[in-house]
Amino acid sequence: MKILFNSYQVAKLQRCKVAKSHKLFFSLSLSLFGVAAFAQQPVVQDTTKLDEVLVQAVRVNSKTPVTFSNISKEELAPRNLGQDIPVLLNYLPSVVTTTDAGNGIGYTSMRVRGSDASRINVTLNGIPYNDSESHGTFWVNMGDFASSVENIQLQRGVGTSTNGAGAFGASLNLLTDAFQNKSSAEIANSVGSYNSRKHTVKFSTGLMNNHFEIAGRLSNIESDGYIDRAASSLKSYFLQGTYVGNTTLIKALVFGGKEKTYQSWNGLEDPEKLRNDRTYNTSGQYEDENGITRFYDNETDNYQQDHYQLHWNEKLSENWNTNLAVHYTIGKGYYENYRDDADFADYGLAPVTVSGEEITAADLVTRKWLDNDFYGTTFSTNYKKDAVNVTVGGAWNRYEGGHYGQVIWSQYSGNTRPGDRYYNDDAKKTDFNVFGKINYQVTNSLSIYGDMQYRRVNYSADGVLVDPVDDTFDFYNPKAGLTFTVNDKNNIYFSYARANREPRRDDYENGSAKPETLNDFELGWRFKQGRNTVNLNGYYMRYKDQLVLTGALNDVGSPIYTNSGDSYRLGAELDATIFVTDKVILRPNIAVSTNKNIDFYFQRDGVLQNLGNTNIAFSPNFVAGNAITVIPVKGLQASLLSKLVGDQYMGNIDSEGSKLESYFVNDINVSYEFTTNTFIKSVLISGLVNNILDYKYESNGYFYTYDDDYSNPGSVQTIEGAGYYPQAGINFLLGATLKF
Repeated sequence: MKILFNSYQVAKLQRCKVAKSHKLFFSLSLSLFGVAAFAQQPVVQDTTKLDEVLVQAVRVNSKTPVTFSNISKEELAPRNLGQDIPVLLNYLPSVVTTTDAGNGIGYTSMRVRGSDASRINVTLNGIPYNDSESHGTFWVNMGDFASSVENIQLQRGVGTSTNGAGAFGASLNLLTDAFQNKSSAEIANSVGSYNSRKHTVKFSTGLMNNHFEIAGRLSNIESDGYIDRAASSLKSYFLQGTYVGNTTLIKALVFGGKEKTYQSWNGLEDPEKLRNDRTYNTSGQYEDENGITRFYDNETDNYQQDHYQLHWNEKLSENWNTNLAVHYTIGKGYYENYRDDADFADYGLAPVTVSGEEITAADLVTRKWLDNDFYGTTFSTNYKKDAVNVTVGGAWNRYEGGHYGQVIWSQYSGNTRPGDRYYNDDAKKTDFNVFGKINYQVTNSLSIYGDMQYRRVNYSADGVLVDPVDDTFDFYNPKAGLTFTVNDKNNIYFSYARANREPRRDDYENGSAKPETLNDFELGWRFKQGRNTVNLNGYYMRYKDQLVLTGALNDVGSPIYTNSGDSYRLGAELDATIFVTDKVILRPNIAVSTNKNIDFYFQRDGVLQNLGNTNIAFSPNFVAGNAITVIPVKGLQASLLSKLVGDQYMGNIDSEGSKLESYFVNDINVSYEFTTNTFIKSVLISGLVNNILDYKYESNGYFYTYDDDYSNPGSVQTIEGAGYYPQAGINFLLGATLKF
């Protein structure tokens, strides 16, 4: 789904004005490498721990009173067969995922504790990834990014201070590949249902002269999708150069992707088709002059996004280290739509006269473009000695986005000219924050945590409303908590955190442009004995002016939000890792919650009504997952992965017509890795069968209402409607990875 002028697609479209930026970036990288090489002596080499300094300012550990989950690349590898990152994280606590094409490739997204992707703060090596205007994250722009990820941390709730948009449901931070001491290479290929396939090549030189490494990846993912014409073509790359010294780590990274997907974000409203023709896709549908239903063959989304990052970590002493990063992201692209019987006036076109008749509407093809630049710096300093661990950091980031639309074809060619724009808007956003964090070990059993962030955001745009927007927000986000270590197996934590969040571009368009505030209270218990762990936590998240999904979509299939006034989320989460034996592992998780709008008002049948406390849209009260893994022999493992998502409403008025039914889906994942005595070090064979019971379900949808005053003259009647996103039945992916 995307959004007019930006919103659900604003993060989406990027490409390269590359020549100049490549030269500048690599010149700076080589200069820093040269300085470091001259100053440092041979070294190394705990690669993962050394690389993790890049994200230490935004990450937490078991001494921090924050609820979180970690996942490593080793855990991702057996299922990394082409599906996007949200789908790979589907089995984490309180996570619900969905995919437009129905099979996990293309447009995918996730919700955590009922909060959608635009409310989940995402950072890559500590650099913000959320789009500045829509706050969305679009993994489709970087297909196969999981193949370049070292590990991932998901913090639920407000979490710790980070960079970018405020976390209103979770923070997701990803660390890219650690440098390797030894040279290596990989070739990975996978194939599967719906003509899906992934091809990946990776390499690393290992540390040359004990200091330098160059590593990279090229990937290509293709899929026809489960839904009709929901095809995806995703090309991506990743390249990094690393310098390692006794006290220095410098990494220069260039990565990105180019995608073309046929739009499948309309969903399906027809109940008959939902029962008997679940793959039907209305996108691009029109009637020709003979009344025959046809589909436009280029109803596509096209985007390229390129990221440049330079990180410099310096260990100043045993107690002090610093991080400095500069980054630049550039993107450009468009989505194309066939407009059936479009009104010329909406596109700045003059009427035309045909055979003496004035024509004011006709079929058109439009392209809506985004041309974005995002650049800035992040920085942090860490001091750690004895009982004190202090981090001070922050970021300054600038976004510049151009939005424009073109009519590239008209049924009557006389009223269009190549290159003409029917809108042309610019937006700018500056985001500055500083934060300080301290973790102090008061006694052997008690540690206290404090965190204060100041964030200043300025957003200006023309064309959002009749009047231009120029708003500045000053946010103060305090956080505090304590952790009590009962013994070497148990600890208990409690925390309070406040988050504030600025409106998105579409919120201005929809008249819901208030900033939001969240007060988050977390209470948890952690148990660890050997490899066995249990985590139990409760939370209370109280919102002021929370922007909740109305359930409706705008004219290009993007979700619409509204300020709900007061609302809250109250819940408990349990997850565990249990080694029944060395060969049988259980990983269950359960989340139970209640999610309410307080005194929610709604205009029904022309009358404004107080509906009392209603359920927040897209917030199921029960979410559970489980993985049963069996390792019968060395190198072979088989997992049964289960996910249960309870009933949820797609709107905020508790209408039965807005209910999205619960679903229970099971997957089987089998992998076998064996070594050889040849130049091929090992071979990993992986198989994934999704939805093994061939269950018919919908993981997402939309709900809308409108007033109809024609069916009953003299009165207003509220009409309801809903649409759904069907997911694939039983399907498979099979892959092989050769490691050299």
